Amino acid sequence: MHRLALILLLACAGADAQTYRWTDPAGRTVISDAPPPSTAKNLSASTPAEPGAGMSYAARRAMENFPVTLYTAPNCQSECSQARDLLKQRGVPHTEKSLQNEADVAELKALSGDASVPVLKVGRQHFRGYAAAPWHDLLDLAGYPKSAAGGSRP
Repeated sequence: MHRLALILLLACAGADAQTYRWTDPAGRTVISDAPPPSTAKNLSASTPAEPGAGMSYAARRAMENFPVTLYTAPNCQSECSQARDLLKQRGVPHTEKSLQNEADVAELKALSGDASVPVLKVGRQHFRGYAAAPWHDLLDLAGYPKSAAGGSRP
C-alpha cells in the first residue's frame, strides 16, 4: 500500500517537469516534456510557473474567487485593445475568449444578452462595452491590485 502511494506521488511530481522546445531536422518546431535528440536545433527549456506566482495574497485570493474573462472578437480593435491594456496595467490574470463561432456567440449572449464586445466578466458579474471606471470598480470590488507589481505581467 505504501509503495503504491509512493509510486503515485513520484508520478505526479513529474507533472511540473521542464518543457523543451526545439527545431527538428525537417524544420518543424517541437514542444515536449521529453529531452530532445542530439540533432535538435534552437533548443530552449522552461519550467512552468505556478499560477499566481509573484502575486500578493490578496491578488491570488481575487484570482481564485473572482476569475476574470475578457470576451473579444477578431474585428474588435480599439476598444478590445484598450480593455487588454487596462487588465495588463493592473496585472490582472485573465482568460480571453475570442468569438470564433456560433457557440462562442451563444455563450456571450447567454451571459450579457448581446453579442457585442468587449465584455468583462469578474466572478459572476459582468460589464458590456469598454468603460474604464466601471471596469475598475468591478476589479476593485473583487480585490484585484490597482496596478501590476513591478515588472510582473498576468
